[in-house]
Amino acid sequence: TPDVPMVVPEINPEHFEVIKDQKKRLGTTRGFIAVKPNCSIQSYAPVLTAWKEFEPTEVVVTTYQAISGAGKTFKDWPEMAALADNLILKVVSEIHDPVTTTDELIPSGETASYRSNPYKISEFTLQRKDPQYVPNAKAAQAFEKARLAGDAATAQKFYSVLHAVGINADAPEVLSQLMKSTGIGSVLYAKRPGDGSAREYAASCQKVLGGLANICIDYATKRYRSNCVNWGMLPFTYPDENIDLAVGEYVWLPGIRQAVADGATEVAASVISADGTKAREMKLELKDVTESEKKILLAGSMINSYREDMGL
Repeated sequence: TPDVPMVVPEINPEHFEVIKDQKKRLGTTRGFIAVKPNCSIQSYAPVLTAWKEFEPTEVVVTTYQAISGAGKTFKDWPEMAALADNLILKVVSEIHDPVTTTDELIPSGETASYRSNPYKISEFTLQRKDPQYVPNAKAAQAFEKARLAGDAATAQKFYSVLHAVGINADAPEVLSQLMKSTGIGSVLYAKRPGDGSAREYAASCQKVLGGLANICIDYATKRYRSNCVNWGMLPFTYPDENIDLAVGEYVWLPGIRQAVADGATEVAASVISADGTKAREMKLELKDVTESEKKILLAGSMINSYREDMGL
């Protein structure tokens, strides 16, 4: 609203002058309306303003809102594996609403006390939109945990659907190779996710639950897409809103690591029926991935990428 000022006092206190026009418009003599910017922006905008004369070209900002006010609930983030050579993902949610807002992805108020407990806060993921998302995602994640633990017998039950694309996971040598090269996870379809503030939990909670990719027509905010990338989730798009994809099906992505490394903007996938008896082809877009994003996706998360930079 033109006569409602958004003020960071150290930068633009003169914007308060517009209040007299606001009061004139509203016919009020007491009180007024003013707003403050995003809580992160107001903390670093004064610093950037002081630097403005030096014409910085790039700024990296890291916020720790996720641990504010969390008391004694600190928990370590789970280890995140690097992007595997291939992926087999189970479709665990399908949302065709035009937009999935931030509070629908992760509700804000009721989760405040769990902000530094990634496992606990992840239990709220999509609860207002799809109550089955969390149990569905956990069920798929159990097979990836088995794979990483070397439990081939359990992982084989998930890999068995690859019969539909000509891969016999019953053969010991094939299963052994799959265990080394093929990650297991979940994928979410939402038409335009990430509206609103797109707080960081909206993406991190998906990753904590084993999410390795999202598919959508486009992302409602760049911030949510960036958060997905930073947590190592592939930000796929599919332009046709009449997508042929259903909960319980599987998305097979052979050679996905090489495709990301090569900067591919289109990826060939196979959608396998829930019963693993048939498959159909699908083309997924992987657009606008920068070199820094590519590095993060290959590492499996920004945390892993930083570790690699530090030689840890």
